[in-house]
Amino acid sequence: MPDTGATPDLGPNVLVFDPSTPQATLQAKVDAVFATQQRNQFGTERYALAFKPGTYRVNINVGFYTQVLGLGASPDDVTINGRTQVDAAWFDGNATQNFWRSAENLSVAPQNGESLLWAVAQAAPFRRMHVKGNMTLDPGGGWSSGGFIADSKIDGNTGSGSQQQWMSRNASFGSWSGGVWNMVFVGSDNAPPGNAWPGTPHTTVPQTPSVREKPFLTVGGDGRYAVVVPSVRSNSHGVSWLNNNAPPSQSIPIADFYVAKPADSTATLNAALAGGKHLLFTPGVYHLKETLKVTKANTVVLGLGLATLIPDGGVTAMQVADVDGVKVAGLLFDAGTTSSPSLLEVGTANGTADHSANPSSLHDLFFRVGGAGPGKADASLVINSRQVLGDHFWIWRADHGDGVGWTVNTTRNGLVVNGADVTLYGLFVEHFHEYQTLWNGNGGKLYFYQSEIPYDVPNQAAWMNGTANGYASYKLGSQVTSHMATGLGIYCFFQTNPQVKLGSAIEAPTAAGVQFTRMATVSLGGKGEITHVINDRGPTVKDGANNGYLAQ
Repeated sequence: MPDTGATPDLGPNVLVFDPSTPQATLQAKVDAVFATQQRNQFGTERYALAFKPGTYRVNINVGFYTQVLGLGASPDDVTINGRTQVDAAWFDGNATQNFWRSAENLSVAPQNGESLLWAVAQAAPFRRMHVKGNMTLDPGGGWSSGGFIADSKIDGNTGSGSQQQWMSRNASFGSWSGGVWNMVFVGSDNAPPGNAWPGTPHTTVPQTPSVREKPFLTVGGDGRYAVVVPSVRSNSHGVSWLNNNAPPSQSIPIADFYVAKPADSTATLNAALAGGKHLLFTPGVYHLKETLKVTKANTVVLGLGLATLIPDGGVTAMQVADVDGVKVAGLLFDAGTTSSPSLLEVGTANGTADHSANPSSLHDLFFRVGGAGPGKADASLVINSRQVLGDHFWIWRADHGDGVGWTVNTTRNGLVVNGADVTLYGLFVEHFHEYQTLWNGNGGKLYFYQSEIPYDVPNQAAWMNGTANGYASYKLGSQVTSHMATGLGIYCFFQTNPQVKLGSAIEAPTAAGVQFTRMATVSLGGKGEITHVINDRGPTVKDGANNGYLAQ
């Protein structure tokens, strides 16, 4: 619905609290959401717990499809005295399925000497946060497979424990302890040194070359809502919101947004976009009978509470024109039962427009094929535009849930990059039938990669790339002459048939301008083999020799 007033109707699943909310009422409401969402891995309920500026005493357990967000201009405008945590009690202390949840734009002061517990897997960003104490990323020694921190300050120690891999960008740590296979720090203050890899699996990049922080919802002292859109920072380190470090930003009044509800038709949403409105998706599941068309420069498309877009009838869920400055953030794209050519397409095929002065950016975008039902998609994310900035993706062909099987949730690739000079931070891509990532554009930069190749390959004959065993996880097109990627972890777990082999985890041209560094491969539980790391070089991982590393 269009919102012309200061206070938008955010629907029943955005719970907005202010400091006058009685503590017992607040605690009861957040507990009720968690009771619904704790085990709700493939359910349709979506929630956002939003806190106006002030101080609160509450313990928040963050379940599936739950976003906890502060509505201040700075994380320190909202303080939670207590917990904002993710545990793994629902899964017997195993955090490897703690997906699809987030905390954003608030400060947390743990009480009674506790650490803030954020024991998560993929698609669980911890963004624009201030932890006034210590932080723990694993569930008391149970398995965990995350994760992503950005633009956040942790005053004390951050202990990664059992986390297999982790990406931290523009963070500030009191200290960091731990690491298993692939821990990457970009533009992060007081990150661990990266000079002992792989003995300590830390890759440390001093500055973030170019990034735009995610847009975020705020409310002013006058009660008026707006979305703040930060500008691009270059060669940055540390958080954006301290010590006058913040880049210039634009505050867009909520009246300039169409506030979408799940009952809205695709035609209604497209009419709003065509009329120059931005889109704010309230929590829920949206079935799209047509493709959403983002055609105007500088459009903001922002989701709350893991708002989920499902294309019906084989359409692409969203297409962004080859224009400047579009921002798409905070959405889950879930494939429909009729195969789509893609779920999100950014730019047009063969587009050549230069966007270096005002690039489009993508933030906390998650893609799913199967799990909630037998989804199908040829590719999940296709980036055609030049100079796109990507900040945290999990692109997942489901390996469990409903509608899962080699011939059921069918795909080709997870990510396809055709545009030049695309920069990505925190890329997680898993289980697709062919290349997980196919990168055809020149000048690409990637900081952190986590990928599992498909679990359910029935036999080697079903998974051949010509005469080669299997499809590389990360494939550079043969025409690429310049590319940089660092901090890559690629794993196999051929659960259906452990005799299956992958020839090389990475395939790339051997041009002088192509650089891959800090690559790790793992045969999880010895289930299957990755024969080489890159281009038939590097050690074999298999049963009895589970881990392999190659510096460059």
